[in-house]
Amino acid sequence: MSSADGSLRAPWLAARQALVALLVLATTALGGWAMFEILNVDGITPLQGIVLGLFVIIFGWITVAFWTAIIGFLLRLTRRDPLTLERLDSPAPTSDPGEHCTALVMPIHNEDPERVAGGLESTCRSLLDQPHVRGFEVFVLSDTRDEAIARREQAAIAGLQRRLAPELAVHYRRRDDNRGRKAGNLADFCRRWGHRYDYLVVLDADSLMGGETLVSLVARMQAHPGVGLIQTVPIPVGACSVFGRFTQFAAALHSPLLATGRCFWQGDAANFWGHNAILRTRAYMACCGLPTLSGTPPLGGEILSHDFVEAALMRRAGWRVHLDVHLDESHEEVPSHLLAFARRDRRWIQGNLQHLRLLGARGLHPMSRLHFLSGALAYLTSLLWGLMLVVSSVDAIGRAQGRHEFFPTGDQLFPDWPIATSNLMLPLLISTGVILLLPKVLGCLLSVIQRPGAFGGRARLLASTLLEIAFAILVAPLMMLLHSGFILGMLGGHEVRWDAQDREGRPVPWGEAFRHTWLATLIGAGWAASTYLLAPMFFWWLAPVWGGLLIAAPLVRVSSSPTLGRWLTRVGLLRVPAEATPPPVLRRWALATPGPSMASTPVARPAPPPPEAPGEMPLQSFVAWPPASARPIMAMNHTARSAPPHE
Repeated sequence: MSSADGSLRAPWLAARQALVALLVLATTALGGWAMFEILNVDGITPLQGIVLGLFVIIFGWITVAFWTAIIGFLLRLTRRDPLTLERLDSPAPTSDPGEHCTALVMPIHNEDPERVAGGLESTCRSLLDQPHVRGFEVFVLSDTRDEAIARREQAAIAGLQRRLAPELAVHYRRRDDNRGRKAGNLADFCRRWGHRYDYLVVLDADSLMGGETLVSLVARMQAHPGVGLIQTVPIPVGACSVFGRFTQFAAALHSPLLATGRCFWQGDAANFWGHNAILRTRAYMACCGLPTLSGTPPLGGEILSHDFVEAALMRRAGWRVHLDVHLDESHEEVPSHLLAFARRDRRWIQGNLQHLRLLGARGLHPMSRLHFLSGALAYLTSLLWGLMLVVSSVDAIGRAQGRHEFFPTGDQLFPDWPIATSNLMLPLLISTGVILLLPKVLGCLLSVIQRPGAFGGRARLLASTLLEIAFAILVAPLMMLLHSGFILGMLGGHEVRWDAQDREGRPVPWGEAFRHTWLATLIGAGWAASTYLLAPMFFWWLAPVWGGLLIAAPLVRVSSSPTLGRWLTRVGLLRVPAEATPPPVLRRWALATPGPSMASTPVARPAPPPPEAPGEMPLQSFVAWPPASARPIMAMNHTARSAPPHE
């Protein structure tokens, strides 16, 4: 590590990772032992063996978040940097990043043009408020296929160009061929204009970033030439529906805590979430040309969740990938209702399942492989949880209907007495609940200590946390069923569509809610009836699951209500810091989004993009990676800054 990167040194990183691994393995082993003792009454049957195996996987998965939250809580409570472990002082003024050329690139596909232009203008005007704004340009990269939307899109961007000229250049390019989706969109931009820019800040259509954060990102890249990517922590804003406000509150309370814990143990091999991040352009071009996976979709073909893979390829080549948990003005929008949230998850599920094929790719950093596995498990655990509950129900019914055999062999002198292990059931249930809920409790506790006013005060913060926990418990069974259905569908060959995200707050009609949840309700009713009649004790243990499924349609309908969401806002529940003290970028956005006033005249056309500065972006291989080839790529980081910003 060069001296220029000294402030980003991660001391005792291997020891940290070993400590976290030891804590996770020890906790998982203890939980697995308790479950084994509970099941081992007359020996472990095949069904119980399946339950035990599934439980260990799921328990181990949630244990990772448990310890990550504890570490994040301690670091934030003591105000320590999770990477360097140094004491955090008062934030210093944003420094001048010096000479650079940075593009804010926003790939879009069939989005609401006026909404996109309003959010992007808010980001741009926040940037123009900064003293060190030179060197920035904006590129809107359209993959829109709908001609009517494309005409509105061009008019909206043309209006944005006029309003921001001459202070900030805004460029627009629409592709004729949208192969590769978002990753292909960015690759096309890099091959045509990549050599114009030192850095790329990747924005989604719903991204909002403050000018100070943008300048700080460039300054940090300039100061640390070995860093190829810095990912910020996007916090959701702008939600008006009940579901959106629950999601927004949970993210504001828990995401910084969990991100801090992750930064502690992942070090300089962090992940990329596809947006609200800065990339070193030449590193990205040299390392991140994505090949097509062998086979047919959904598990073959184009790589959908490109961001994880790009971070892994960049780290493989020797570039450091950092997660910055200190930059606050990084935001995004969230789906407005549960069905839209599930549709977005369906796309992510396909991409994350593809990552399982890359676990054995040559040359990857171990942390990158862990990111691939974790991303897939985030959704596979839903299927495993559902399978565990089904197998447990079958086993419970079998036990309830059967009789214990005291003399399994005819020549026994003493009977085989059943062994009662009920003394372990309650401790294991309580421990599992603690492991699941502690991240939420710690997020609330930290905010109670450090910034209760940002969440409406201690009483409202506590009430909001309890509401969010209750909502999460009710929603979990439906999400389990939806995720399981998506996974099974994909394994059966069904490919997902690439549609724009539904971010507008709207109540889901009752008919639509029932159409998407009737099967879940039927499964919940059948599950409840069968256990009530055949295994009454297990019926009550299973109540949170079948109860959530029975009310699936009302849950979708009520949680999509903007009216109820606005009432929660008025009474101060689910309040978040971005509402208590909104930064300038959010205040501007609130005035600009949405509205027909943002639209330009229909005949307006955006100015043509700047002259091209072509560059190569070679396709990478997952089966061949000579370690020596990483050295010249890594050496590029010391020469990139000396190159002229425009070539």
